[in-house]
Amino acid sequence: MTHERTPTQVWREMMRGNERFVAGEPRHPRQDVERRTELAHTQAPHAALFGCSDSRLAAEIIFDKGLGDLFVVRNAGQVISDSVVGSLEYAVAVLEVPLILVLGHDECGAVRAAIDSAGPDASPLPPHIASLIAPIAPAVRRVPAVDGVVDAQEVGREHLRDTVAELLETSELIGAAVAAGTLAVIGANYRLSEGRVVPDVILGTVT
Repeated sequence: MTHERTPTQVWREMMRGNERFVAGEPRHPRQDVERRTELAHTQAPHAALFGCSDSRLAAEIIFDKGLGDLFVVRNAGQVISDSVVGSLEYAVAVLEVPLILVLGHDECGAVRAAIDSAGPDASPLPPHIASLIAPIAPAVRRVPAVDGVVDAQEVGREHLRDTVAELLETSELIGAAVAAGTLAVIGANYRLSEGRVVPDVILGTVT
């Protein structure tokens, strides 16, 4: 399959969908029986989205998308892993998506757990949770405490940037696609109260 959309076109479409969501005027496109039938044996998503598992981060709703529009990968805290990288490489190499969006958000429970676990009197976390949030720890260490309080939103922003950088460092395939101009990777933050997606890091050709 060959996508005619460029990274810029896909990103603009996603931003228009998010604006509709913010305004309370979603169209709920491509969610009918005909669309379901059309997709029964094939898919050609517009973009891949790697985001946090938080229940408030429902990707298709935030961007007013429909069935088959987004290839979505999620885990708590949007932490890079082999399964995440493999899934995103599949989206790029096989599904030929022109855009990967890495989506963080404020009030993230994984970020809060990473901050709290760094405290001097922190109780040990269950091992799998501790392993999950370990990649957020460098962002926690880089954000200085003010009057004993670490800004969770700033940690979240730092972690988002780390995640995008690690994705490019880990995947030669994704890095090569960005260098070739066929793929863009955008890191953005979602504001829960507003419903707005705000870009923070843009890698590749997006205007």
